Amino acid sequence: MLLVHTPKLTNRLGYTLNVLLKRVLHADFSITTDEEYFLSYGDAKFCYGPRRLGDSIHIKSAKLLFETSIDEQEPRPFQHEGQWMLFPVYGHDLELPFDPLAATFYMVSRYEEYLPHREDEHGRYVSSEQLAVAAGFNDEPVVDQWAQILQRMIAARYPDYAWSSRHYRFIQTVDIDSAWCYKHKGIFRTVAGTVRDLVVRRDVGEVKRRMRVLAGREEDPFDTFDYIIGKHRAIPGAKLIFFALIADYDQYDKPSSYQDNHTRELLQHLDDYASMGIHPGYHSADQPHNVDLETRRLEDILHRTISKSRYHFLRLKLPVSYRILLRAGLTDDYSMGYADTTGFRAGISVAYPFYDLERDNETKLIIHPFCVMDTTLQKYLKLSPEGALEHYRQLVDRLRKVEGTFCCIIHNQNLSERYGWEGWRHTYEQMLELAKP
Repeated sequence: MLLVHTPKLTNRLGYTLNVLLKRVLHADFSITTDEEYFLSYGDAKFCYGPRRLGDSIHIKSAKLLFETSIDEQEPRPFQHEGQWMLFPVYGHDLELPFDPLAATFYMVSRYEEYLPHREDEHGRYVSSEQLAVAAGFNDEPVVDQWAQILQRMIAARYPDYAWSSRHYRFIQTVDIDSAWCYKHKGIFRTVAGTVRDLVVRRDVGEVKRRMRVLAGREEDPFDTFDYIIGKHRAIPGAKLIFFALIADYDQYDKPSSYQDNHTRELLQHLDDYASMGIHPGYHSADQPHNVDLETRRLEDILHRTISKSRYHFLRLKLPVSYRILLRAGLTDDYSMGYADTTGFRAGISVAYPFYDLERDNETKLIIHPFCVMDTTLQKYLKLSPEGALEHYRQLVDRLRKVEGTFCCIIHNQNLSERYGWEGWRHTYEQMLELAKP
């Protein structure tokens, strides 16, 4: 058992030790404020605070974890021996030039998102204002890296301490914004789409393609689900999750109707081969009733409890969006990431509990961060399929080094090989090969 001494135990400190030691390093630990007990303890240990105890490992603390207010901070990012760090500390004979616990809490709590900030046209936190993006380390899983630094330091002092094994993981997630391009849309949407193609786009070829699909002579281009499942089943140890959008139809939510029997049969089919989660609609991030309603719809279709969620458009607003999920009884969320760039919004790759900074407490909601979305690579970063593959490669390589989790988002329609996505199936297949455990 690893022992940690601190002069004062706070909710923030206990939470951060849980994230770093238990969630990332899989280490059992206990905390004490008793100096005599700490000094007499014979196994691995370190002290966290303003001063060293005896000759023990000392992590000099910044003030952040001993505060309860939400104020402007000075994390002051810097590089030391090629590693990005936050919250520098100063003094003689320090093992580390920064406070990895304060740095971890600042990142995983999304502290800066509780401070005044700009939002984009969809009400999302503007990524360019985030510390990691501005400094240029958003593609680095810095919290996983800081945990490794701490582990190496402890292992050097206590070589007989037995660490639990960790391993790299791959989670493939699929957002179903629209299950079909042409089929099962209903008469009104089918007619409206046909008129739009003829009158507005003047695209006769698209009208003919629609007719061929509706007549059963051609596969619907968005129906890539069996293809995805087939590719996934060839990768032992990987996890596959589908998130279904079943909100009411509007400007931003255009799902296939959850009342349509074909939609219900499709979702039941997918549930046989993968995990299923709810994809709360565009307006659900700040409307609790919507999340409740949509979750119940999916549970009615699948005849079981739903626990997983990812907000549509990644409209995640802290802390309200996570409080909504908790009230709805959802336990795991996969929305923590960027829409317009890649990387680690919370600086971490592994799952961890949501900390409600305003209420100063750890919650039961588990956050599963993702680091890359197919739409981001093509729409925002303007990458070619070849450029996207290299970006995937860099992220996977970094995560293998820290025994982290590579979680990505794809969309069934983006594997259609049409509408600007020509060549992306090959990139997808190569990504699966790169990312397999």
